[in-house]
Amino acid sequence: MKQIGIVGAGPVGHALARRLVELGYVVRIANSRGPASLQEFAKSTGSKPVDVTDISAGVEVLILAIPFGRVPDLPKSVITSLPDDAIVVDAGNYYPRRDGVITEIDQGLPESQWVSQQLGVPVVKAFNSIIASRLADQGKPAGDGRRIALPVAGDDLAGRRAIMRLVEALGFDAFDAGSLAESWRLQPGQPAYCTDATTAELRSLLARADREMAKRNRDKATEILAKLPSDYPADQLVRASRTMVGLDKLRPASWFAVLRLAATVYLRKQQKRDAAPDRLSTPQ
Repeated sequence: MKQIGIVGAGPVGHALARRLVELGYVVRIANSRGPASLQEFAKSTGSKPVDVTDISAGVEVLILAIPFGRVPDLPKSVITSLPDDAIVVDAGNYYPRRDGVITEIDQGLPESQWVSQQLGVPVVKAFNSIIASRLADQGKPAGDGRRIALPVAGDDLAGRRAIMRLVEALGFDAFDAGSLAESWRLQPGQPAYCTDATTAELRSLLARADREMAKRNRDKATEILAKLPSDYPADQLVRASRTMVGLDKLRPASWFAVLRLAATVYLRKQQKRDAAPDRLSTPQ
């Protein structure tokens, strides 16, 4: 596996492109704005920018790292140009506030099954349950006790195993999360989402997944993230997330992360309120 295409030049696309190029893969990158908009991206990652209509020719893996609402807008050639044995990876997540309401998912269809239906091909779910910056810099050698485990789900066993090998090459423990029907356990708001779990931890967190609770957790997390500065430390978010799902409860640093998060949200809310014009005192 040496030829990889990535659609999406956001944080996840950037992290994957840079790391895969470092590992010796030939990476092609495309977005909706065309190759001319990707020159800086290409320079910083070593990837080759191409038009999205040409992204699939000759690739062995195609990774979709785009907002869910944009999946139906992909040109048909993205799929029709794929080699017969190519593997499509869904690295995205559904956020209704960003993507608009997708009724089928809201009614319980796993996100990646919806993606598969939109594209008309099987997909493998991977790389969606970790913060992009952690994907870029937290890979560890095999056997390192701090190694983060990433779940991989898909209906085709050979495809799933191929992406698991890719996960391992990137410095993470690949966890077989089963079929695409079970991929709802990897989605935003679930205990396994963005907690940098080890293999043992991940097995337990996936088993604790709750469909209804996840929706509330996802929407609450979206509200919190919207109130944070863009440079809020990823490691602090992970610490807080781990504490909230019952991990690291005896570590003072974890509770500090929770308190820091709450204080930051409160202060940002106050700053926004103070900056708002006082309608009662504003001259008419």
